Amino acid sequence: MLGEMFSIERSIEVGFRLRVFFTRNVFGEANPLLADILLNGETDRDHRVLMVLDESLAQARPALGAQIESWFAAASPRLKLVCAPLIIEGGERTKNSLMHVSEIQSHIERYHIDRHSCVIAAGGGALLDMAGLAAATAHRGVRHVRLPTTTLSQADSGVGVKNGVNAFGKKNFIGTFAPPFAVVNDFEMLDTLSDRDKRAGYVEAVKVALIRDREFFERLELDARKLMAFEPAAMERLIERSARLHLDHIATGGDPFEQGSARPLDFGHWAAHKLEQLSDYKLRHGEAVAVGIALDVIYARNLGLLDAAAAERTLRLLEALGFELFAPELMHADSAQSLLVLNGLEEFREHLGGKLAITLVKAIGEGVEVGEMNLAKVVSAIYELQDRHAARAKIIPLRTSEC
Repeated sequence: MLGEMFSIERSIEVGFRLRVFFTRNVFGEANPLLADILLNGETDRDHRVLMVLDESLAQARPALGAQIESWFAAASPRLKLVCAPLIIEGGERTKNSLMHVSEIQSHIERYHIDRHSCVIAAGGGALLDMAGLAAATAHRGVRHVRLPTTTLSQADSGVGVKNGVNAFGKKNFIGTFAPPFAVVNDFEMLDTLSDRDKRAGYVEAVKVALIRDREFFERLELDARKLMAFEPAAMERLIERSARLHLDHIATGGDPFEQGSARPLDFGHWAAHKLEQLSDYKLRHGEAVAVGIALDVIYARNLGLLDAAAAERTLRLLEALGFELFAPELMHADSAQSLLVLNGLEEFREHLGGKLAITLVKAIGEGVEVGEMNLAKVVSAIYELQDRHAARAKIIPLRTSEC
């Protein structure tokens, strides 16, 4: 009997709650939202909190650290800020090693952050990715609250379930799927962003509208002038709808942790991730995604999958929102004159377990998955983007990047 092969199998189901709150002045003394989230109805125990701040956010809001300390001092005696906010560099550099992950984890250990305690991270998407990885892997997971402070992170990355850092020359090679305890979008945090960073998040809204919601795409077309002028009401409308669509996909798409092949929310990203790397991350994520979407839209049109009118509407919307649809990195080549951006397809294939699955658009509001890409047609689309860029440059002076 003992020599026979046998197995034991059980199904394990784990439920997750993903909550995104929208507010203003989250650290205002009259705002109870964060205290309610952190206490979680558990008023019979102390809750220790480690606060991590994006360095750019701290520089843009020099009084924020003191405001946070004052807020905790005036909040429930059950909430204990264990030390002054930990300030860590943001941007892609923070994800290029495990150094800052270890730094946060050392504070988690030093200040006895347990599973009833919380790590709060406030900043852009890269800082949230890195801090989320630290929280998800300390004690096999401690509570983590995200405070996204950029348009991009409030509309997309900050409301998701992914954490990670870059390694071996590949984006997000080391990471986890771990839903945050809560996400708090504080619209007031957007006020101090540069125009470049305010704009960056728009592209993820265009992306999710293209693959899921035609009505939202049409709303973006109507709001384009207001968004270009950074009108708060239009920006907040974009963020709320984009965040809702991202959450809907995660919750109802049937594959929140991407065990299968489909990754619809990565539409336009196979090229974007490679472009970021080729630019040494001087190209912002949103800027790279705009180029990636434009490339895939032209490719889908040339493939006969998307009609020409819908493709042109998409390109014009991206341009109306202030995005350049060409990056010099598209033309970077190796010694054999092969375009390096094409390596992004193979890296996607590897990330997906060896089977390529790329999301394209077959109609505005309707995405479709394809299992192969015609490299000749991809290259043709790249050259079309280059020609379009050159033609526009003759008519419209190139916009210089804001600091």
